Amino acid sequence: MAELRYRTLSDKGGFEADTDDALAEYEFYMFRAPGSSSDSGGTARHLQANPPTSLPHLNEGMFGYSLFDPVRNKDWFYSVFSQCDQFDCGIEGWHTESGPGVYEAALKYGSIDEMADKAALFKFATKSISSQHGCTPCFMAKPRENFPGNSGHMHISIVDRSTGKNALALGEQHSADATAYPGLESLSPLGRHFLAGLLQGLPDIMPILAPTINSYKRLVENFWAPVTVSWGYEHRAASIRIIAPPSCDPSATRFEIRVPGADANPYYALAAILGCGWRGVEKKLDVPLPPLGKGEDVGGQSDPGERLAKSLKEATARFMARHSIAREVLGNEFVEHFGGTREHEVRLWEEAVTDW
Repeated sequence: MAELRYRTLSDKGGFEADTDDALAEYEFYMFRAPGSSSDSGGTARHLQANPPTSLPHLNEGMFGYSLFDPVRNKDWFYSVFSQCDQFDCGIEGWHTESGPGVYEAALKYGSIDEMADKAALFKFATKSISSQHGCTPCFMAKPRENFPGNSGHMHISIVDRSTGKNALALGEQHSADATAYPGLESLSPLGRHFLAGLLQGLPDIMPILAPTINSYKRLVENFWAPVTVSWGYEHRAASIRIIAPPSCDPSATRFEIRVPGADANPYYALAAILGCGWRGVEKKLDVPLPPLGKGEDVGGQSDPGERLAKSLKEATARFMARHSIAREVLGNEFVEHFGGTREHEVRLWEEAVTDW
């Protein structure tokens, strides 16, 4: 697994480059038990006597990017921001999201070999700090029905160490591909191959990006979640969003992989994403399908992409298949072990007797 995080283009393309930068962003629900303004055990005691659905949100309403909700909980809000910075998992963007008690944090971008550590530290720090304020964060993929779930989007860019320039961006040494799909004009050949590898590999690494039974409650139509193999320029519902000129400087060119939930392991997710991307570079793959245009729905009639797995059982079967791309980029030993844990999870779920 560690090998995937340190692969260099010098091994593959004859020039010195590195998968240098990454950024993780997390959405999560915040809850506060009645009367627990500074009681770290209030949530646990409430849940001992009441069903989980009765746990109140930190704030109510669908107020994404609200200017007022953070002020209502400013001691907690500012504590998370400032203490995460001291804990070396600093936050670049910090705001409410759509949903009752939902917040989103985009971590400061940095080298990819550190980002998984920072993502794990952020979750730990947020839970610890929140307990001091009598509230509880939930990074579950889908805590509440009828509301959007919690994402764990990953941003990836590549820097050519010999020039210091973004290797995904179309440089002066490249010419635009006139036959390429619209939306690829600002990507270098390497960037297009990397994107193609991601698109081809996505269906085979789903248990990494969506590792629990609950993960697939998030990946449904009409809730701002990707459900197909899809991509688009600045498309915020596709599986992969291209962020490139003219909406940003060439140095900021990157891919936002929008499939992972907040419940995904950041180490596994980043390794699998890089493995699929570099596989596309090695094999010089072409982008296999056209982009989603502005206003085109994921999973709609205009979406030509393959439907991603609808359950952990379906995803795990594909992950562990004999010729799975997951085996190619992660290795048979890891696929057999991790896939076995997911099969066990499915068996326990199938044996469970629920209220449904």
